[in-house]
Amino acid sequence: MIKSVRTVEDYLLHLKSKGFQLREDAVGFIYFGQHYTNSTDEITNAAIEITLKAQKNFDGSFYISLLETFASNKIHSRKAALQFVKEIELLAV
Repeated sequence: MIKSVRTVEDYLLHLKSKGFQLREDAVGFIYFGQHYTNSTDEITNAAIEITLKAQKNFDGSFYISLLETFASNKIHSRKAALQFVKEIELLAV
């Protein structure tokens, strides 16, 4: 769980410190998705977190879809992102 807003790089290092290894291509895809959707670090980190919780591993298409959904629904915070996925019953959080 993310306790405060941190950079995507910091969040990926946090995941690594917890034993969750993302392959180099997945990390590249994370940054691609962030830039493609013009998402903030906070929203990108939330999308990574939700992807990992929902899919049990990193699924690039699920992650991009989340970022696009957050952008189209004007979701701008982790709290709003978690509330949104709860409302649409994507994830029991």
